[in-house]
Amino acid sequence: MRKENFTKVSLADIISGKVKGKTDWERLQREVEAGIEPELDPDEGSFDLDRAQLTMPLPPKKHISLRLDPHIVDFFKVQGRGYQTRINAVLDNYVKVHQDRSTRHEG
Repeated sequence: MRKENFTKVSLADIISGKVKGKTDWERLQREVEAGIEPELDPDEGSFDLDRAQLTMPLPPKKHISLRLDPHIVDFFKVQGRGYQTRINAVLDNYVKVHQDRSTRHEG
């Protein structure tokens, strides 16, 4: 949808009835009852449900205080924004590798 298709109104104006929407609800109801599909807006693009994937949100990260050697922090900070995320990714990879090793040794 294009930005010019939007109109800003206050909640108070809507509740008071000062603002009337432009939707023709009766026509829409008649079309629904007649089985007429609404026209697609070419600006909206298309969506392929066959390729859609369900993703579950990750649990929130725990906030901790962690002391690291200065050269480690400097190494990650020099790479730019997101250095804490990169440190987390390195630690996550370490855990996965060591969990795999312990699982293989138990069998």
